[in-house]
Amino acid sequence: MNLKTSSHLTPQQVQSGLKNVVREGVAAEIMVNLTGGTFLVAMAIHLGASNFQIGLLASLPILTNIFQLISVWLVKKYQNRRAISVITSFIARFALIIIGLIPFFFTGFGGVEVLIFLLSIHYLFGSIAGGTWNSWMKDLVPDSILGKYFSHRTRIMQIVGVSSNLLIAFTVDFIKARYPEYVTNSYFIMVLIGAIVGMIGVYLLSRADEPAPVPAQGNFLRQLIKPLRDVNFRNLLVFNSFWSFALNLAVPFFTVFMMKTIGLSLTYIMALTIIGQLSSIFSVKMWGRYADRYSNKTIINICAPLYILCILAMAFAAAPAVHLLSVLMLVLINVFSGISTAGINLALNNIGMKLAPQEDATAYISAKNIIISIFSAVAPLVGGLAADFFTSHSLVWNIEWKSGTHSTMLNLVNLQGWNFFFIIGGALALFSLRTLVKVRENGEVQKGKVVLYMRSRMRKNIARGAKRSLEYSPAVIKGFRHMFT
Repeated sequence: MNLKTSSHLTPQQVQSGLKNVVREGVAAEIMVNLTGGTFLVAMAIHLGASNFQIGLLASLPILTNIFQLISVWLVKKYQNRRAISVITSFIARFALIIIGLIPFFFTGFGGVEVLIFLLSIHYLFGSIAGGTWNSWMKDLVPDSILGKYFSHRTRIMQIVGVSSNLLIAFTVDFIKARYPEYVTNSYFIMVLIGAIVGMIGVYLLSRADEPAPVPAQGNFLRQLIKPLRDVNFRNLLVFNSFWSFALNLAVPFFTVFMMKTIGLSLTYIMALTIIGQLSSIFSVKMWGRYADRYSNKTIINICAPLYILCILAMAFAAAPAVHLLSVLMLVLINVFSGISTAGINLALNNIGMKLAPQEDATAYISAKNIIISIFSAVAPLVGGLAADFFTSHSLVWNIEWKSGTHSTMLNLVNLQGWNFFFIIGGALALFSLRTLVKVRENGEVQKGKVVLYMRSRMRKNIARGAKRSLEYSPAVIKGFRHMFT
């Protein structure tokens, strides 16, 4: 396998590389769905994991991000991001193969402890691969199509993600109902399948060419400090840190709130999650096009307030007396949160790449990922510690109207429990937007101009759709007449 870098890539090499990176993303998405997230939690619970062990499994991907520092050192020493990314990805996914083979070759399985140990290896080497991959992609993907390309890749991955999640859920439920004696083995077989698909992804990644990196100046320690001395990049880190803390203070408790306060079943919650994912799939291509045409910062300025409104609206989702109204409100929240998060996540990833200098891209992007991970990990811990306090306190604001012997009470505010997290999280997210003003990006356009352009495009699309409907309506009516005569 040839993993050497090239001093100059031809247009054909660039196009081939971009296609292979998309294919690798699809393989990675399938692997993640079969070995992590909700599936991993369900597997851990089945194996008898404690609450602490489940929490540790959930935090491992975040905690191991600090090892992206190793990727900075490796790139500086070997000047080959492609080789580092492929080799570390192979080691990370080989650990998953061992997990999948455990019940078939190791009779003395140590339970959840062994699972945690092997997953630690998986996430550790995966974080090193991620640090070098981001820097590699910065040089491989042309700046002019950065938004369009990553929105296309994200969209395909999300489509595959929704499909595979549904398939996994139905498969596990079917085995539990029909063949309960095979549940344990089925979990490990799915992990093995995910690992094999992940290995195919490693092969696809190895086929993407890498332009030779620009050698970084200075020693290793100076490289690590440089992103923090860059005023503009430091401003981005401040905004991204505040934003991540605010979101992770509130969003992780959405599911708990919907189950315990509103009383929704897991089926309803899964359906709402899919609605949000579909909204993201249908909108991410649009955000990618606008990010390239205007700027990533402009997209954040449009999407962030919308997402903050969704967080604040969640605090009042249980207010309607009619249960159906609460469900309809949650549907709208998930639709708009899916649309807004698609733009925010895409823009934050792209702006981090754009502001990182070519010669220090690995150090800059790794520093960003590590710092954001710390704030993302601390927020839910703070929320968990404060949960008991807020569950025993409430804030009620009523207006009473008296007329003779009659009185009418109007309930304006009734905050209790998880609602406090949503209000505090929304307020902190709103405050973080003040720090975004200091970030500078080339090609920055005022938010108002983009909104006007979006409205104009929307009106044109609606008018075009109405015109086509009128053109086709006679033929449709004629067709119906033939059906019923």
